[in-house]
Amino acid sequence: MSQSDPEAVVVGSGPNGLAAAIALTRAGVSVEVFEAEAEVGGGARSAPLTLPGFTHDVCSAVHPMGILSPFLRQLPLEEHGLSWIRPRASLAHPMPDGSAVMLYRSLERTAAGLGRDGPNYERLVGPFLHSPHELLADLMAPLRIPDHPLQMLRFGLRAALPAKQLARLLFRDAPARALFAGCAAHSILPLSHALTAALGLIFSVSGHVEDWPVARGGSQAITQALASYLQSLGGRIETNRRIDRLSELPNARVILFDTSPEELVRIAGDALPAGYRRRLARYRYGPGVFKLDWALDGPIPWRDPSCIDASTVHVGGTLEEICASERDMYRGRHSERPFVIVCQQSEFDSSRAPEGKHTGYAYCHVPHASTLDMREAIESQLERFAPGFRDRILACHATNSADLAAYNPNYKGGAITGGVADAFQLWTRPVARLDPYSTPNPRLFICSAATPPGGGVHGMCGYWAARSAQRRLGVTS
Repeated sequence: MSQSDPEAVVVGSGPNGLAAAIALTRAGVSVEVFEAEAEVGGGARSAPLTLPGFTHDVCSAVHPMGILSPFLRQLPLEEHGLSWIRPRASLAHPMPDGSAVMLYRSLERTAAGLGRDGPNYERLVGPFLHSPHELLADLMAPLRIPDHPLQMLRFGLRAALPAKQLARLLFRDAPARALFAGCAAHSILPLSHALTAALGLIFSVSGHVEDWPVARGGSQAITQALASYLQSLGGRIETNRRIDRLSELPNARVILFDTSPEELVRIAGDALPAGYRRRLARYRYGPGVFKLDWALDGPIPWRDPSCIDASTVHVGGTLEEICASERDMYRGRHSERPFVIVCQQSEFDSSRAPEGKHTGYAYCHVPHASTLDMREAIESQLERFAPGFRDRILACHATNSADLAAYNPNYKGGAITGGVADAFQLWTRPVARLDPYSTPNPRLFICSAATPPGGGVHGMCGYWAARSAQRRLGVTS
């Protein structure tokens, strides 16, 4: 190791790679990041995908876990250009009768919209709002003894259930059941699976702590702020530098991979034992997504105008419809009425589109590596709840699962969350180890969404991987 070599190298500059680099740099470790593309960002990039003047988020769009991340909250990202824009409501869920159920920051206002299910909703969510940041810090960590065990026990007793079962146990009417089901469907699992209630509960709680925000100018503003802060600390970033072999990297003491397990093996396979490589090869990436971006000649014409107040709209109808869609997806079928996640960034960030125009963003879950065009199915779902939507479309850009994998190798088969997060892989990603971020090679670590706590723009995988690497380096925070 020469004097010019960094002590640590990070391969990949998504939110987790940059978070790992920042955590190490703040601990006094010299770090260099290598990124294959021309810009940092991974899944947090933005681009003019349709027409000039329209800015679209390539993958991540709305960021409840970004603004609530236990690590990102510590960083002065606003000083480096990040501006969170909060909507008037986090979530809208239009119902088949033309009404919509809303998730507001106010627990009382949200419960009031749930009718006779309101009291049960308050009893479900309310206890976790006394110290929500402590709960999230425990949830967004690897498997360990929690810092707040009683709160985690209370959470776990509900979270362990299938979302379908918990919704039916707690709620009698369709709106509350649908609201919870839509939140749980972010798990990209059938809602009959154990632990899917966890995502429903996490997203419900998060909406009462912070309004689900968008980043001014596009999601790329998050990673650009992270990169700027890293460089202000002395960290180095080299873009347009694709790494194919370990020998192409500086002789650093530790190397962290913000990559999929498959990419880790491709680059560093010869430096890893054959048994570990075989275990990585059994990692399950899970279903993919099909995504549409629109340039629109006006806002989405929701039948219930309150939907326009939300940064995110869950388009899927009832609990039963959502369950059917997610069951089909997981069994390798394409639903004719898919559950669709819609984001309305330009409603709150006028920089995303020319004056009087808007952007639209939507995706549905599809089987792994699907290439089927789901545009008709998605737009038909929007027409159900927003009649006249198609008349607003000026241009459309479609991205299937194969396209996503080509854009970012971490999205193998279109799996944007880094891999299946079910009961068999949630705590053993990418393989079962006491320290999931380490590998049998003492120099090599993995810091991507294929490690706990999994997918999302929160940087916590990178933060915990950096902690692991610091122990190897003998460095304290």
